[in-house]
Amino acid sequence: MNAISRNSRVDMTHGGGGRAMAQLIEALFVKHFDNELLRQGNDQAAFEVTAGRLVISTDGHVISPLFFPGGDIGSLAVHGTINDVAMAGAWPLYLAAGFILEEGFPLADLERIVASMARASRAAGVPVVTGDTKVVERGKGDGVFITTTGIGRVPEGVNISGDRARPGDRILLSGTLGDHGVAIMSSRENLQFETSIQSDAAALHTLVADMVAAATDIHCLRDPTRGGLAATLNELARQSGVGMRLNETAIPVRPEVNAACELLGLDPLYVANEGKLVCICPAGEAEAVLRAMQGHPLGREAALIGEVAEDIHGLVQMETRFGGHRVVDWIAGEQLPRIC
Repeated sequence: MNAISRNSRVDMTHGGGGRAMAQLIEALFVKHFDNELLRQGNDQAAFEVTAGRLVISTDGHVISPLFFPGGDIGSLAVHGTINDVAMAGAWPLYLAAGFILEEGFPLADLERIVASMARASRAAGVPVVTGDTKVVERGKGDGVFITTTGIGRVPEGVNISGDRARPGDRILLSGTLGDHGVAIMSSRENLQFETSIQSDAAALHTLVADMVAAATDIHCLRDPTRGGLAATLNELARQSGVGMRLNETAIPVRPEVNAACELLGLDPLYVANEGKLVCICPAGEAEAVLRAMQGHPLGREAALIGEVAEDIHGLVQMETRFGGHRVVDWIAGEQLPRIC
């Protein structure tokens, strides 16, 4: 950051369109995101795509705190948008990023965030090819907010959508619930546990690619972020006009996360995840898809957790570990604000 080292914090000139803004872009964003398309310096990125269906998704990131066990707002912004694209069965191609910076935000923290974004995008093979930066007055932001947009291509023959769940389908979960939300809450509240709880934030597109290769017809994919597994399954039940039946003993939750949820008064079913997915597929495909998930580093703890049922009321119900049944309803309000 040699060109802007004299400025230790963001100021209004960094968003003013002049020399200071150009120096910030060159010495920080281009430095870390550097790629052929970004280096062209245009207000857009032009690229060739092969024939087929494209998907696009955009996501805003307002997480607090900005840095947390297992990640930060930068890596989260990359992973979150890649995953939204991947849930259509698509292979993500490119990302765009928009930054809202608050006057007075430390440039060292901004570079740490941008460097983290760059590492995450390179590891995923999905470059940031265009973006925008704005600065707001001190007190009118909260450090930094990031919006990312992703575009991806769907392979021929793949048709994955939230309205395709059918009675008899099986419900698969790629791993343990609640890691991200509990990591954020423990960091936010300065809580100490006997073992470290890390966010599960990760890019899931390679896991999805393995699953798509193993099955002829996956019906639904969704990453259970805000509202957790409960909100995700209620959304899918409503979209498809079906019910869901879960088995509590089959749902994986780490003991330390379970203990933290009990301490904090949270239900793991409603806690956000940033590196997990829910898959709904025909019963005849479930074994092959589950094997593919468990053979991938991000799906080793994948499990069959329930099935889709015919239900005109669209209820998500769960058989508890004690043999009873309960409705897993939408959450009222927001259990954990500023979680992503």
